[in-house]
Amino acid sequence: MTTLSSRSTRIVPSPTLSITAKAKAMAAQGIDVIDFSAGEPAQTTPNFIREAAIAAIQSGFTRYTPVPGTDELRQAIIEKFQRDQGVTYDKSQILVSCGAKHSLYNLFQALLDHGDEVIVPAPYWVSYPDQIRLADGTPVILETRETDNYAIDPSALESCITPRTKAVVLNSPCNPTGAIYSRNTLAQVATIAKKYKLLVISDEIYEKLIFGDPPFLSIVSVDPEIVPQTILVNGMSKSYAMTGWRIGYAAGPKDLMAAMSNIQGQSTSNPTSIAQKASVAALQGGNDFFKEMVQDLRPKRDLMVAELNAIPGVTCPIPSGAFYAYPNISGILGRRYTKGTITTSADLAAYLLEEAQIASVPGEPFGSPSHLRMSYTPTMETIQRGMARFQSAIQSLS
Repeated sequence: MTTLSSRSTRIVPSPTLSITAKAKAMAAQGIDVIDFSAGEPAQTTPNFIREAAIAAIQSGFTRYTPVPGTDELRQAIIEKFQRDQGVTYDKSQILVSCGAKHSLYNLFQALLDHGDEVIVPAPYWVSYPDQIRLADGTPVILETRETDNYAIDPSALESCITPRTKAVVLNSPCNPTGAIYSRNTLAQVATIAKKYKLLVISDEIYEKLIFGDPPFLSIVSVDPEIVPQTILVNGMSKSYAMTGWRIGYAAGPKDLMAAMSNIQGQSTSNPTSIAQKASVAALQGGNDFFKEMVQDLRPKRDLMVAELNAIPGVTCPIPSGAFYAYPNISGILGRRYTKGTITTSADLAAYLLEEAQIASVPGEPFGSPSHLRMSYTPTMETIQRGMARFQSAIQSLS
């Protein structure tokens, strides 16, 4: 019998990927599933990006590239950071990986030893704690409040810091809440990070998917002094509708980027050459696609939020960015149906999938068990049908 490593037993499968896979399996059986679980845009990758990939194939750009990415792509990333964040890096400070998740994995592997702590504000993207545990680190969860729009309280942050604390994670706009950190919050976090010499890991993968109030700000733009202590993580997946292309990137201190590159060199080696060419075209292609995506998402967001707030027992703030609604379903907990009692958001998600054929993601893996995450990327008509099913399913509870 195979004996598994202790490392492999510290983590669980990604709940978002698991639920999406189950919804797709049900749909393949002919079941009319309305999928609000997906963490990807509905749009197809823009044509000019696809054409760049085709040109790369036709020109024979199909061989290994340098492990940290091509010079061309890293230069495009440098220009993106100069343009958007107002900071300047050189190529030795840029690492291109197989998705932003891979960038984060490399980072935690390069940064953490046994017992090192990383502060993670909750609600959080499901993979942060497990990736920290895989690197023998300890995630320290910093609770935030929905009533404060999930802002980080400076005193609460300081109370989490110990001699083992190495970093704090920021995710703005946030998956799952859609909240965006204000200038004041970012300035306070930067001050604390400088005081305690902490690294700031700023995951900015949704930076282009914002609705304008408040605007997106990077911590390095708010306080340039924090740049040497910050790792910026971003990628092509969300803003460019390139989830399947698997290109992410990170920028930070040279020694840390070099260590991350060495780790990547012993796992995946370089990211796909063709996807790198496509990513150069994307980064140099202007902002029209972002604007179109936000214009498409805004009425969908408004419709879903309004419909959720019309359901008794559900409240939902308007998200400022990304493409998720994060309804509070605490008013439904404790209600019953023929098979049992809805005691957790996981119970509610299972009930909605089985009884109403609606796929959503429970809040437990995000660190907030009184919520669901629901993507508003489907069509307006699909959202209307899904919300009608949701309301009917809740009315059936006793």
